[in-house]
Amino acid sequence: MGQANPDLVDRIGRLIADGPDDRPPLIAIVGAQGSGKTTLARAAADRFGAAQISIDDVYLTRAEREAMAREVHPLFVTRGPPGTHDLGLLQQLIDTLSAAGPDDETFIPDFDKRGDDRRPVADWRVFRGRPSAILIDAWCLGALPEEAAALAVPVNALETDQDPDGRWRRAVNGFVGGPYADFVARFDAVLFLHAPSFDVVLDWRCQQEADLLGIAPADLPPAERVRLAGFIQYFERITRRMLDGGVKADVMVKLDRNHLPGSMGE
Repeated sequence: MGQANPDLVDRIGRLIADGPDDRPPLIAIVGAQGSGKTTLARAAADRFGAAQISIDDVYLTRAEREAMAREVHPLFVTRGPPGTHDLGLLQQLIDTLSAAGPDDETFIPDFDKRGDDRRPVADWRVFRGRPSAILIDAWCLGALPEEAAALAVPVNALETDQDPDGRWRRAVNGFVGGPYADFVARFDAVLFLHAPSFDVVLDWRCQQEADLLGIAPADLPPAERVRLAGFIQYFERITRRMLDGGVKADVMVKLDRNHLPGSMGE
């Protein structure tokens, strides 16, 4: 993803400065896969002495998702959509960081995406002291739930083939309008990185994967692009909803397909 845009880092600095004085401000940085939210959150955390946590690092464990797959719907075994995160663990981390003293150590979880499970606590990174702010990068925070009628029509092949009765998407929508809405309501600010369209998400996600592999995007194996195209279908409904205005955010930043910011709407 390269370096974070300095204007966006400055904007997060202003959100931190406008936050409460009696505790670290809690700020969410949200956007579609590949939008650069984690890169931005890390850059702002480094600059302002904040703690950065990705919602990707508090997925439910593999065993917990397998239990959801048995009890709710088989698609819940795949991490990513609302319902597959441990919001209780994330809130516990926020509370611990908010109350930390200058010499305290807070262990921040780490998720092994290749192994598809949470790493052991011994491998978690450590934040020392009390942060100036807590920055949570999360693709779906602030999303608004859909009406029941909108859920009736599948948006892609995944929903058509693997969720024909809509049970999975209704469950996900319930998480969006319930626990996730309650969770984000506690935040002091939400900054939304608005992609130009859903069509760019696959290219952005492939760019991420190529960066991880240390190759040019053009050299990404075709099979890997096919895999990623299937994976982003789990995110498509909510991402489209957010891009169409179904998101509650305090700052909205319009991005072009090269990740360059345009207007910043309040």
